[in-house]
Amino acid sequence: MPCFNEVATLETIVAAVLASPLVGELIIVDDGSTDGTRERLAALDDPRVHVILHEHNQGKGAALRTAYAAATMPFVIVQDADLEYDPAEYPLVLGPLIDGKADVVYGSRFLGGRPHRVLYYWHYVGNKVLTTASNMATNLNLTDMETCFKAFRREVIQAIEIEEPRFGVEPEITAKVARLGLSIYEVGISYDGRTYADGKKIGWRDGVRAMFCIVAYSRPGEALGVKRFSPVVSRITGGRA
Repeated sequence: MPCFNEVATLETIVAAVLASPLVGELIIVDDGSTDGTRERLAALDDPRVHVILHEHNQGKGAALRTAYAAATMPFVIVQDADLEYDPAEYPLVLGPLIDGKADVVYGSRFLGGRPHRVLYYWHYVGNKVLTTASNMATNLNLTDMETCFKAFRREVIQAIEIEEPRFGVEPEITAKVARLGLSIYEVGISYDGRTYADGKKIGWRDGVRAMFCIVAYSRPGEALGVKRFSPVVSRITGGRA
């Protein structure tokens, strides 16, 4: 769980995550919060919760890099510290992993007809443009590349070297997962999006950076971005890394 200045929602989302019977550990990386979030984190009392503090704000990608490295459970799922994504839907997202069908699962806000809050048209257009560009670069057919709900077999995500410090991490991970040739599934999820008044942080500059990342991390001949000589990578790719 990457976390930055989420004092208003932190306790609610942590309680919802811990209520899931599928959760064996919750790793929260506070990315330099200054709004009282850290004090709320210090008060959490559950042996499954592990809090890691960044001294200053580095970005979502940096927080995810720290969290992925600390994970110990067989499967890893990303949960933002706001209330946009519902932990009650973990069985949907983790299902293909648990069944042994998938290495990676994306929870799509545009599949399955599940409820979603109606918000910004241009955000929707931007998402479609970025997802289409990513699909063209990776030859995948995702409907929601920018989703928060991404789930992985732990050895898969720990084999990927994350370089992007901010929201460019989404197309970066997608490009590197595609290059590994893994089994990727998508499932429909609900979405309770928030407004900028509610604390939404992503902006148009992040969209520009995401487009750059789609090109940069998908170019043929570029470094794969995984720990190439790890026996774990060799095992999950059948020796193709």
